[in-house]
Amino acid sequence: MSSSISPLAPKTYAEMPQIRGVRMATAAAGIKYKNRTDVLLMAFDEPASVAGVFTKSKCPSAPVDFCRQNLAHGVARGVVVNSGNANAFTGVKGRAATELTAKSAAAALGCGENEIYLASTGVIGEPLDATKFSGVLDQMATDATGDFWFEAAKAIMTTDTYPKVATRSAVIDGVTVTINGIAKGAGMIAPDMATMLSFVVTDADIAPVALQGLLSEGVEPSFNSITVDSDTSTSDTLMLLATGAASADGQAKVERADDARLGDFRAALNDLLKDLALQVVRDGEGARKMVEITVKGAENDLAAKKIALSIANSPLVKTAVAGEDANWGRIVMAVGKSGEMADRDRLAIWFGDVRVAVNGERDPAYSEEATTAVMEREDIPVTVDIGLGSGTATVWTCDLTKEYVAINGDYRS
Repeated sequence: MSSSISPLAPKTYAEMPQIRGVRMATAAAGIKYKNRTDVLLMAFDEPASVAGVFTKSKCPSAPVDFCRQNLAHGVARGVVVNSGNANAFTGVKGRAATELTAKSAAAALGCGENEIYLASTGVIGEPLDATKFSGVLDQMATDATGDFWFEAAKAIMTTDTYPKVATRSAVIDGVTVTINGIAKGAGMIAPDMATMLSFVVTDADIAPVALQGLLSEGVEPSFNSITVDSDTSTSDTLMLLATGAASADGQAKVERADDARLGDFRAALNDLLKDLALQVVRDGEGARKMVEITVKGAENDLAAKKIALSIANSPLVKTAVAGEDANWGRIVMAVGKSGEMADRDRLAIWFGDVRVAVNGERDPAYSEEATTAVMEREDIPVTVDIGLGSGTATVWTCDLTKEYVAINGDYRS
């Protein structure tokens, strides 16, 4: 964890209400960090519906494998998360560590190991000493409390400079339900689901298959539309859990994602996922600026997204933003290399509301002064019109600063 908080951090944090049916506890197990919490336990007193989306990396961590295997069961009683060690590329030892952790958690909560979900974040390739968990999980299960969201968010941080929390409420069947979420992530962040760890819990009564539909859809315009450094983590995990406690207020269980009663809930969930995703970008390692890149006029939406990510992931574009240099030639370069259809002579580019290029050349009314004023802001919108079709997409990224190199140059030391 960096000593200085990102200048893009939220000025205030959401007041996180309790969610009926879930309790949390954190502990300092000394996995990597000294004098800070590094383990989180989420305990569900009644079995909760669970949905998840995970990294598309071909080298996933042992906990990702473990979660994928349990997801078919559809029910969760506990989630154990640790920071400081990703338990990735750890071979047989990695699998043994997940098994021991699951066994300890299941014993502490009095449930089956197929009702436990695990996530780990931190250094890749270091064996994880799971005996450190087995000593603390019993006590954590006893101590767990509902009013602990902020502490939970702190326990899962690695190079994050602030805890990431968000909350929303929605109405299903005339019953008000709450959705809370936490996330961690600052580096190795690129959209390929989920680029980080995030845990979202609601007291709504929703079946696992409906939850999965909501999550798989909601992740595309949020977590799958952000990038800090184009690197997809081995450990990316985003889980959505529903405790069903709202059934006590008369909310009838929702079985399908396309149920009309989920309209308000879907909107609130998508808004929360976007909030958490943008908090991750705003905590990008060494970040000083946030960039919103909108591509329109592409052949289709998928092409627009590929072009937008080509721009967002370009080190030359990101270093220009860090230097407050409106070097739109680098955007032309990134559009051209994306592999998607583009016509150089139809391109138009804006920084903020200043059009800098049109019809394949510099805008005749181009003003260096007006453009520089946009580049000096903390939040910089960039718009690119490809001029070919109706495809649109928006992605978010941050600048690439000397601090990013410094943080990642000595990450293991």
